Amino acid sequence: MASTPARDDAMPLYRDASAPVEDRVRDLLARMTLREKAAQMAQIERTVASPRALAELGAGSVLNAGGSAPRDRASPAEWAAMVDGMQRLALSSRLGIPILYGTDAVHGHNNVYGATVFPHNVGLGASSNRAPLPLRDAELLRKIGAATALEVRATGIHWTFAPCVAVCRDPRWGRCYESYSEDPEIVRSLTTIVSGLQGQPPADHPHGYPFLGSVRENVLACAKHFIGDGGTDKGVNEGNAICSYEDLERIHMPPYPDCIGQGVATIMASYSKWNAEPLHSSRYLLMDVLKGKLGFKGFLVSDWEGIDRLCEPQQARGSDYRYCIVQSVNAGMDMIMIPHRFEKFLEDLVFLVEAGEIPLSRIDDAVERILRVKFISGVFEHPFSDPSLLDIVGCKEHRLLARGAVRKSLVLLKNGKNQTEPFLPLAKNVKRILVAGTHADDIGYQCGGWTIAWHGNSGKITPGTSILEAIQESVGVQTEVVYEECPTEATIETGEFSYAVVVVGEVPYAEWTGDRTDLSIPFNGSNLITHVANKIPTVVIVVSGRPLVIEPQVLEKINALVAAWLPGTEGMGITDCLFGDHDFVGTLPVTWYRSVDQLPINVGNANYDPLFPVGYGLNFFQTDGN
Repeated sequence: MASTPARDDAMPLYRDASAPVEDRVRDLLARMTLREKAAQMAQIERTVASPRALAELGAGSVLNAGGSAPRDRASPAEWAAMVDGMQRLALSSRLGIPILYGTDAVHGHNNVYGATVFPHNVGLGASSNRAPLPLRDAELLRKIGAATALEVRATGIHWTFAPCVAVCRDPRWGRCYESYSEDPEIVRSLTTIVSGLQGQPPADHPHGYPFLGSVRENVLACAKHFIGDGGTDKGVNEGNAICSYEDLERIHMPPYPDCIGQGVATIMASYSKWNAEPLHSSRYLLMDVLKGKLGFKGFLVSDWEGIDRLCEPQQARGSDYRYCIVQSVNAGMDMIMIPHRFEKFLEDLVFLVEAGEIPLSRIDDAVERILRVKFISGVFEHPFSDPSLLDIVGCKEHRLLARGAVRKSLVLLKNGKNQTEPFLPLAKNVKRILVAGTHADDIGYQCGGWTIAWHGNSGKITPGTSILEAIQESVGVQTEVVYEECPTEATIETGEFSYAVVVVGEVPYAEWTGDRTDLSIPFNGSNLITHVANKIPTVVIVVSGRPLVIEPQVLEKINALVAAWLPGTEGMGITDCLFGDHDFVGTLPVTWYRSVDQLPINVGNANYDPLFPVGYGLNFFQTDGN
């Protein structure tokens, strides 16, 4: 009988990469003090990730807020150097437990200047393959996940807070563009991005157990926000989802088992409430349903200052903050995105355990889950960035993938004023064309929120191709492209244009800054469209995170209408379809309502009477998008 090789007693079991993960978890947990366990449950913002926080106190995780970067326009190498520096501090702690660094790479590595920015989720929810029936492009999502993972890995980062699998039921919600669809089945079909980010688990992978395929090519994913965030009353961000458990399970739950089945490593709780109970303190939904019924064995992370919102007012401190900690941790929260008051959190959590208000068993469960993901991630064996990946950030291959994603996300809503004369595709070799609108030449507007800054911004915020630049690149060499954001009467009357392309839409926003009750086209967009279309044959491109109000008189005047959503950096994807190099294949993932008075309106409702229904989308030779 072969003997078992003797273990080097100088090396703790948890450092043995060949040992089973659960054995390593138990060994390391047994060596930890209560304070070290509590520190592992903390996620802190990079600006407070000091040597004391990482090396002395042993914080478990670091993140950057949207727009928080090593410096303005920091290079991928600078990001990697920052994360590696933090990792060295963590490894110098008593037990040498590495950190997990997390970021909101929600449509590409969108915090990093020069990264590929893919369409936001609502656009990807429109992507389809029409062979033989319009089906959502699950393989495209897997490829986008894989490309994003490589760019994130290149900067030394291990974890992205994506995908958002919310089912948005009301476009007044400021996070509508983070949802793939109002239809849970469409959202389910696109959870393949998890396997793109993390890698594809083998067929015999244990259900609910976290997975990572490659420490070089994949990153940890995070399904969010559990649960009901897209179903709040009147679409209010961080609001209240008022529904039965049966409706919660039928509409908002379905994507989560799909993510868990792919080994998603982490899940983020929602800021919102379910029937007035905050999700951050719902023991029933977090412990009984998510960890019990659904069998999730990764770890649950709170949202940014999510537990603080359990205190009223939110700025409450002292014993009120301890109340927030007790409520969230006892409800099943494993890692707390603090993000700034690390030492206060640490002191209070230790006090609460020693006082018997939080059972030590609950702390051990949380830390076991966190360590499990850390061991699965390979960060103990490969804690630092791989410099050979740096050139992949924003590479040509990824930009071509994004360009293709833009093409597939476009939804053609109108094409011609009658059924026998399609307006699109546009001719490339005409004498003169007019391009107008606030969104024709603005990369920031194309990308929307969660791009470089938390709420996004206007202007040339990161390298890319605007729609105007794409038009200029696409037309014939003899074609003159005249661009005026708001054309004068003289230009319109005397320009002798073959046609006009008017690009209008929303300003960038994120979360509550995007909550709207007025969903008309900003910047007097309807007036601009009418102003141009009265005299020139016009195609309108709407750049937005949700359907906007298209008045009947506006729709009647224009010749063609395209929903471009928030396409990201690759404007050539729009002109690929506009000029006929590729046909339109996208179909609506959300209801395009007639007026805000109809909201909320969802497919399947009684008296469903939208302007365009879910699933609608034309191609060049269709007159009926159903």
